[in-house]
Amino acid sequence: MSQQKKSQKLMRLVAVQRHLEKMAESDLAATARQRQEVTESMTSVMEAIGSLDPVHRLFAQNYADRFTRLSTTERQLAGMQQLHEMRVMRERAKGDKLDEHRLEAREDEDREAADEAILDLVDMRYATPASSKLHEG
Repeated sequence: MSQQKKSQKLMRLVAVQRHLEKMAESDLAATARQRQEVTESMTSVMEAIGSLDPVHRLFAQNYADRFTRLSTTERQLAGMQQLHEMRVMRERAKGDKLDEHRLEAREDEDREAADEAILDLVDMRYATPASSKLHEG
């Protein structure tokens, strides 16, 4: 009976671990989205810097400062994205390992149940009923 509880506990742990994996994937997607937005902003700032429009020339230094800040943000997001990717892989590996343990526990439970059934059949086949012992003698 305790083996069955073990597989059920592991099943719950696997479910929790898969949820943690989905949370990590969500964080990774959010970081990738932010990174894409920063890249688009960098592109538009570069276009403004390279523009021949006199209005943009007045703000060239502001654009350069903005581009520097965006570059810094992009590098930070790249590092965060790498960390999130590693976290997703780690959570997935933990979930896979727990699932393997759950399957092993379930196989052990099934084997134990089959052994119990065989022992019960052997007991039923070769057991002497108590009433037959009373009639002897």
